[in-house]
Amino acid sequence: MTPVPTPEFSRPIKVDQIGRLAGSLHIAAKAEERMALMRRFGLLALDRLEADYGLGEDNGAIVARGRIRATLSQPCVATGLPVPEQIDSDFLLRFIVEGTDVVDSDELELDVEDCDTIGYDGQVIDMGEAVAETMALVMAPYPRSPDADAYLKEVGVLNEDQTGPFAALLALKNQT
Repeated sequence: MTPVPTPEFSRPIKVDQIGRLAGSLHIAAKAEERMALMRRFGLLALDRLEADYGLGEDNGAIVARGRIRATLSQPCVATGLPVPEQIDSDFLLRFIVEGTDVVDSDELELDVEDCDTIGYDGQVIDMGEAVAETMALVMAPYPRSPDADAYLKEVGVLNEDQTGPFAALLALKNQT
């Protein structure tokens, strides 16, 4: 059996310590962790990744509510040039023991669609990895630099107005 690698940005918290972690908690990725996350997510830069959050328990699940902040650059999908991005987003995570089906409680009024559910081993949750995955989900999915359209036109890629059945009809109309 191959060992499970430690995540690049690991901040493990033992489940039995959660009751003692009152108030808001803060984590921030160090330079070497940000470099490793850049490689993992194909980023050109990751100047900041941090989160403030609180933890609680709800009917067998662990709930993390907080805010993630990141400063990063992704490559443009057309040109490969850096596309800077600032992330400042709330998150709601629900950790459940893998292999169990935890029912939501009315007390916190959690709706499964309103939070991401993450499985864990029943002993330790990893808030660093959860924050890294949250950043990946919040990032722009197809970043485009301001000159992407000009670049695509220059290399002969047609835009939506130049393709499809209506473009063909327009081309026929222009021939007459």
